[in-house]
Amino acid sequence: MLETVDIFPVLLTLAAFRVGQLCQQKWKKPIFNPTLIGMILVIAFLLATGMDTGFYTGGMRAMSWLMTPATICLAIPMYEQFQVLKKSLKAILAGVCAGAVSCMLVITAAGLLLRFEQSILISMLPKSVTTAIGVSLSELFGGMGGVTTAMIIVTGIFGNMIGTVLCKLFGITDPISQGVAFGTSAHVIGTAKANELSQLTGAASSLSLVVAGLLTAVFMPLITGLL
Repeated sequence: MLETVDIFPVLLTLAAFRVGQLCQQKWKKPIFNPTLIGMILVIAFLLATGMDTGFYTGGMRAMSWLMTPATICLAIPMYEQFQVLKKSLKAILAGVCAGAVSCMLVITAAGLLLRFEQSILISMLPKSVTTAIGVSLSELFGGMGGVTTAMIIVTGIFGNMIGTVLCKLFGITDPISQGVAFGTSAHVIGTAKANELSQLTGAASSLSLVVAGLLTAVFMPLITGLL
């Protein structure tokens, strides 16, 4: 099996991400996000060398497969902090519901106002959930998986970069409230940032991204049915 997997794309990706981590450690600014820097470096390398994107994608297939179990691992801090989270469960569910529904309504309103094509609008609706859920929902209701993937990645990176800044700006200091904000708006990439803040923040974010995904799956058919 191993001899059929090209290792160079994996090494390229890991090296690019490591450069991003070093930049973040050195300058400690939100703009130096490892995922964002890694993406830019990989794209620049592919353009500069003319490497076939099919070759790169094929080499990354095994690592892409690992994204699902890696996402599931986010349930560990949620399990460890569940007794604390249970005390605020109603508030967490209310916050996630408000965030998930308002996100889809704002996107719908903006899309109709700007006269987006229906397929584009549908592709944007699940932008704040994980790729596995978002792409499946998008394609199920007539959206484009590629557009949805791009929106999810941009949303996650943006939330990761400015989430802490917005929390300071609006005076959100409670760890659970911060976790709800990260998990609901910026899914897995936001949860990675939440875990850096505290274990409780990461646990609240993990729970929120799961609930946000379920709510998106429930409300998206209702919204698309009205388009």
